[in-house]
Amino acid sequence: MFTHLHVHTEYSLLDGISRITDLVEAAERHRMSSLAITDHGVLYGAVDFYSAAKNKGINPIIGCEMYEARNSRLVKDISEKKPFHLTVLAHNNTGYKNLLKLVSLAHLEGFYYRPRIDDALLEKYNEGLIILSGCPSSKIAKDITDGNLEKGKRRAGWLKEVFGDRFFMEIQQHDQIPDLHTINTNTIEISKSLNIPLVATNDSHYTVREHAHLQDIRICISTNSTISDTKRLKMEGDSFYLKSGEEMMELFKELPDAIANTQRIAERCDVVLPFGETHLPRYPVPDGIDVDEYLSKLCWEGLTRIHGTPTNQQKQRLEYELEVIKHTRFAHYFLVVWQIVSFARERHILFGVRGSAAASLALYCLGVTDVDPMEHHLVFERFLNLERKEMPDIDMDFQDDRRDEVLQHVTRQYGKDKVAQIITFGTLGPKAAIRDVGRARNVSYSDADRLARLIPFRAKSIQEAIDTVPEIQDLERSRDDIRELLRDAQGLEGIAHHVSTHAAGVVISADPLTEYVPLQRPTKADEDSELAMTQFAMDPIAKLGLLKMDFLGLTNLTILDKTLKAIEKTRGLKLSLKDISMTDLKTFDLLSSGNTTEVFQLESTGMQKYIKALRPSSVSDVAAMIALYRPGPMEQIPNFIAAKHGEIPVMSPHPSLDDILRDSYGIIVFQDQVLLILQTFAGYSLGEADIVRKAMGKKIPSLMAKERDRFIVGAKNKGFDSTLAEEIFDLIEPFAGYAFNKAHSVSYAQISYWTAYFKANYPLEYMASVLNSRAGHPDKISNAINECLRMGIKVLPPNINYSQIEFTIEDTDNGIQNIRFGLSAIKNLGATALTPIIQARKKTGRFTSLEEFARSSNCHALNRRGLESLIKAGAFDTFGPRKALLDISEQLVNISQQESNMRSTGQTSLFGNISTPVPSTFQINVGKEEVSLNEIIEWERELLGVTISSNPLSLIPKHSIPDQAITSRNQISSDLEGKQITILGQVTTLRERMTRDNRQFLSASIDLLGGYIEVVAWPHVFGQTRDFWQEGRLLLVSGKVKSRGPGLSIYCDTVSGFEGSGDSVPDQNSRPKYTKSTSAIKPSTPSSSRVGRGKDQPTVAIRIVEIAIENSDAVGSEADFLDNLVRSMLEFTGDDRVQLRIGTVGNPVLIEMPFTVKSCPELESKITEILGPDRMRVKCAQEKIPATNVDLAA
Repeated sequence: MFTHLHVHTEYSLLDGISRITDLVEAAERHRMSSLAITDHGVLYGAVDFYSAAKNKGINPIIGCEMYEARNSRLVKDISEKKPFHLTVLAHNNTGYKNLLKLVSLAHLEGFYYRPRIDDALLEKYNEGLIILSGCPSSKIAKDITDGNLEKGKRRAGWLKEVFGDRFFMEIQQHDQIPDLHTINTNTIEISKSLNIPLVATNDSHYTVREHAHLQDIRICISTNSTISDTKRLKMEGDSFYLKSGEEMMELFKELPDAIANTQRIAERCDVVLPFGETHLPRYPVPDGIDVDEYLSKLCWEGLTRIHGTPTNQQKQRLEYELEVIKHTRFAHYFLVVWQIVSFARERHILFGVRGSAAASLALYCLGVTDVDPMEHHLVFERFLNLERKEMPDIDMDFQDDRRDEVLQHVTRQYGKDKVAQIITFGTLGPKAAIRDVGRARNVSYSDADRLARLIPFRAKSIQEAIDTVPEIQDLERSRDDIRELLRDAQGLEGIAHHVSTHAAGVVISADPLTEYVPLQRPTKADEDSELAMTQFAMDPIAKLGLLKMDFLGLTNLTILDKTLKAIEKTRGLKLSLKDISMTDLKTFDLLSSGNTTEVFQLESTGMQKYIKALRPSSVSDVAAMIALYRPGPMEQIPNFIAAKHGEIPVMSPHPSLDDILRDSYGIIVFQDQVLLILQTFAGYSLGEADIVRKAMGKKIPSLMAKERDRFIVGAKNKGFDSTLAEEIFDLIEPFAGYAFNKAHSVSYAQISYWTAYFKANYPLEYMASVLNSRAGHPDKISNAINECLRMGIKVLPPNINYSQIEFTIEDTDNGIQNIRFGLSAIKNLGATALTPIIQARKKTGRFTSLEEFARSSNCHALNRRGLESLIKAGAFDTFGPRKALLDISEQLVNISQQESNMRSTGQTSLFGNISTPVPSTFQINVGKEEVSLNEIIEWERELLGVTISSNPLSLIPKHSIPDQAITSRNQISSDLEGKQITILGQVTTLRERMTRDNRQFLSASIDLLGGYIEVVAWPHVFGQTRDFWQEGRLLLVSGKVKSRGPGLSIYCDTVSGFEGSGDSVPDQNSRPKYTKSTSAIKPSTPSSSRVGRGKDQPTVAIRIVEIAIENSDAVGSEADFLDNLVRSMLEFTGDDRVQLRIGTVGNPVLIEMPFTVKSCPELESKITEILGPDRMRVKCAQEKIPATNVDLAA
């Protein structure tokens, strides 16, 4: 018998493609009794591999091909870039735990290009491990190929000394591996001379020989190379598959013991993973009270606090739940969650429960959820029951801007060695597989992209797309390269591609986590990150009995928190969510209007249509709609709405089910209802019913047949006839598969209601909070601004004198409140750069000029890119045209930063205290040059996510817009794909292109409120409508919505100019006026002297005296130094202008002085006396006439 001991799966992310199920099935075909897993440096697939092997009756050997540091794992320099390989197998459970520790430490301590261990760790954690010397990349193999056999022997001797009879010399036989013959010959020599047994392995990276080319493509994808690259990383030949025992015996027929030893090792390996156990963290119960008693005490206190005198029904429910919790031994679990929630309440962090946990009265009494399960008829057994074998999930939502506080608290409470985030694996989906494989196979980008775009959005596989999309079928038949691309993409589709940190998953343990799971650093975490990440995903974590929780950051909770604070600030009202009436008429009016953009869970176009038709009158109605609006149950929505409004009679399938289905108008909506029907109609316990519900969801025919028979027998025992029983079972079976968790629906419906309440009653505060929660997502900011416009809320553009860091509510002189754009929402800007500017403005008042901004704004953290972003976004429109301001941006930054540096070192302002008889102010010369409207639109789109200052649609009265015309980008969603629509928008960019048959077509960008969309006019349309397509023009475009690439486009059928618009952009009279700068010294650059626009503007010759100054020139105070310099120059009266070129840390700053002098040898002599030689030069220039400043206010 032969056993494979060196086997890579798809979790060797660089070069493995064997799927675990395929490997185990192949081992079964080869009649192998054992099989190992040895992925590179990780144990990602260990639990899944263990389960799959056990299910086939195969002994799973858990191992890892580890990376050995050349010296120490703690050394991280270029010498450690290429570590050695070592094969490590778990002999027993002690060895398995040591393997967990080794792999974890390799990542947490030794990671440098690869996760590395060293001899110190091997020696410390050697117990229970079997070591194979490794592949041709091992340390011993390197000694052999270096011609240092003795060193290799010493290494082997040390390993034998540490591991004893658990160390083996590994030997492989693959073609085309350099020096392999030499390595093998000397490996046999070491084996004989040191009496270390040989073991034969095959370095398996794919399951069958035919997949060799797929593995080559996998490596190309991982290394961003192509199969035509002769220098790419490649495993030569096709021998790296899971060979049969017969093939291996033939390969090593000269070394029969090397084959026999594989089986000897396999028989020694016996690891049992502790499925079914629980390893919950222990809550520190006070005063040695029994944990169940303490939980019971807290729950009864909570029930009394909430209800005063509880009803008998409430008492019975709580007694029952506490008994189930005690029986299932989950009291510690409940108390741990209670403690986390208590921390959140103390810190005023908004939170909520997601999933079935809201069905627990005990959790309601503990304050973990605000949903009363009895009021909403929630079934506890959907959450926890005596028949349930796995741990229930208590998944929490926290406001997303404070989720990290909760994680830090949990880490402090239980220890960072007992808390970790959970890994998740990204797989190669159909579209990604097409693109990645296409790139690796040298298929042109356009062909691969076109093919990927043909894959329907909801297609679960490439084969499904081939079966349903005729264009793909045509390409597959007509082109060999496409056929081969599809074949190879299917071969790699669904394979593990990368790892990332789960958005919410956290695991908490009673003991150090490395007792149960391997750890590594979270993706993109820094070296000092406190929280590690598990190498096992959610399901394996649950199998091992560890407490996994979802701590999801929910933006809508952040929005609610910001809204409450905004209301307190603007209106002086201190509200809490518990204060909100759940029967508010304005809220239900808003919901019934369908204007639910930015309302949690009710935002999509389809949901808005249905919620408007439903006209909800309770939170239960909202919960039902959330449950129904999904594939499958959506077909019941029209009946649900009609029944609510009495348009059709409310009819249950049988009178015995009336009470169960009354709230949902006779329609099965929730999983809880399925449980209650099984109980009422066929006598199931609710715990048994929950098991049947899950089985129905899996749709296993044999199981369904068994349950059908049981249901019919139970129904007959309760007096129902078999025909009716069969009808009821047939009714609930499909619903069980897609009915929704009612506790989850109600929990989320509550948040939906709260967001709708604030939108209806406090629209300014709510929408400002929405905008502040969309930071970093320009498309979402765009949608929110669009909704503000629809609501009649004006969003004012960013302004350096009025904007705060975030969006704020701003009062106007006429008493109308608006929302002012926040500066941090501008791309390339953050709070660090903006805070000093805001603080300076609070201290000195609004900036009356650019000079004052430069002098007092403390812009040490604002670089030129940030300033340019502010200018392009319109924040400086008060001071001049954007193009002219951009021309002086570098100069402005340099002056501002130098002023800031002087203040930080205690020096006097460079220009602040000149006491000479010159004007008391200086002036930055701003030209008139402006850019085109289209460029402003592009700038605002790029930096703000939306055109806020120049979209003409916002100026058109609503009654002038055709009824069917769409003017908002967020009204166009994937729900409209394939449908005919009409849009009204402004043409911003035009691109004429050619089809493959050399015919001209047009791609136009049409600006709508809240964003833009691509419109394509194909040749037959473009030829007839060419005259309409002009940049800046308002057009009505009709056509079909199509999916193109990552977004949507409209294929134009007809186009016309918008009537009454004049087919042009409205005059932008709303742009701010420019104020004249008033200051004493005029910084200048060559570009700043360009005033006016005329090419033939007259010019005059001028002379300029330029004085070069270095910071080191000033002796004593800068003010005295400059005072002396200016006084000296004023002695030489004349008509020549004066500029100071000041050397700064960055580029020199050119300052134009507000006086003139006479250039002469005497002046140069005086300058030399003050500054030294070569500091004065005279230059000539041409200046346009008139050289005046922009003053649009005049």
